Amino acid sequence: MTQEDNLAANPAPYVEGATKGLSEDVVRRISASKNEPEWMLDHRLKSLEIFNSFNMPDWGPDLSDLDLDSIIFYADAGAGLNKTWDDVPEDIRRVYDRLGIPQAERRMLAGVGAQYESEIVYHNLKEEWASKGVIFLNLDDAIKEHPDLVREYFMKCVPSSDHIFAALHGAVWSGGTFLYIPKGVQVSDPLQAYFHMNAQNMGQFEHTLIVVEDGALAHYIEGCSAPRYGSQSLHAGLVEIFIKEGATLKYSSVENWSKDVYNLNTKRAIVQKDAYIEWIGGNMGSGVTMLYPCSVLAGDRAKCSHTSLAFAGEGQWQDVGAKIFHMAPNTSSTVVSKSVSKDSGSVVYRGAIHIDKNAHGSMSSVNCDSLLLDEGSRTETIPDIKVSTNDSVTSHEATVGKLSEEDMYYLASRGVEENQAKAMIVHGFVDPIINALPMEYAVELNRLIDMEMEDSVG
Repeated sequence: MTQEDNLAANPAPYVEGATKGLSEDVVRRISASKNEPEWMLDHRLKSLEIFNSFNMPDWGPDLSDLDLDSIIFYADAGAGLNKTWDDVPEDIRRVYDRLGIPQAERRMLAGVGAQYESEIVYHNLKEEWASKGVIFLNLDDAIKEHPDLVREYFMKCVPSSDHIFAALHGAVWSGGTFLYIPKGVQVSDPLQAYFHMNAQNMGQFEHTLIVVEDGALAHYIEGCSAPRYGSQSLHAGLVEIFIKEGATLKYSSVENWSKDVYNLNTKRAIVQKDAYIEWIGGNMGSGVTMLYPCSVLAGDRAKCSHTSLAFAGEGQWQDVGAKIFHMAPNTSSTVVSKSVSKDSGSVVYRGAIHIDKNAHGSMSSVNCDSLLLDEGSRTETIPDIKVSTNDSVTSHEATVGKLSEEDMYYLASRGVEENQAKAMIVHGFVDPIINALPMEYAVELNRLIDMEMEDSVG
């Protein structure tokens, strides 16, 4: 995270004296502050019980320095939920204006949500889509306005028992988005949510719940950011996606947390017959990331594609990948993963492809490309491939490259300075990922890469 990104930090008097650490009292206070129904409080308390039964993972990045007792699990900046952007307090609005929210809404989005710390401060859906039955609400309001619908799906895709951070999330989640696309409705414009952590030692636990009914179509975009303070923060959000028969969802995200942040996020989709999910993601910034978007191909001819970029610099460990479970016949999946490591940064691709005994005629392709910019950086590919049927096709390719001396010499001979030459090579390497993102996010990711490259040489 560069100095420029620190401009996004505001004073945070609302966390002065805030309770740090996790307890039943904290969980009850979160639920009470939202005036939640009894079933949600029961869910939170059960999740806390499950969390207390887990141990920290003993694989992947070292999490021994993550001190949950120093984390603020809930903080409300006092902005409330605002119906118009002008009603959002000026200091918060200034942060999001810098990030391009809601200018992007006026240009090309069907709807926008903005979360600041633990609470949504703005959420809006264009009338064109509301009139067709699309629901795009912050999750707290959705629980009140559509209780049966939310309860039917909430943490059914990722139960609290799944792993320690799912249990933690189930206990302390706050904010997030509920998106429901009715049968046959095709939302031509993207919908966007942006999550920002502002205060020191914050934890953010937004919950995104998306249901795309039969034959419907939507594109959902998420962005994340946080300033740097020099003390740890925690992001353990959760994304659950249900894609019904013949439906399509494109899910794009750019996560640009600061190096103070442990980004321990969980994303999973259940994809039914003839349905398709497209995951596109860029991961930057955080000191430690563990993120493995998962597709469960549950219906005949269900499809998924995972396209991702991870960028690790000094002191960063990006542990990322994709998990795909082929559970039905003639399902197909593709994974394209690219990573860049510089200044002794580490990127690990940790992927899983499991083809069930009933998944006859299924196909899966994984391609991992890594670029190392110096001798101290490292990359590793850890595939887990399990095939339980004889009539499926799987492939896995992984390549690792360094900066080409020939390319650097050629660019130097054309008068290109060394730092600019390195940036050009990196941009060429990640271009397939950039091209898959919406224009505004492609521009943002290019800018972030440029800043990372400037740091590496300046």
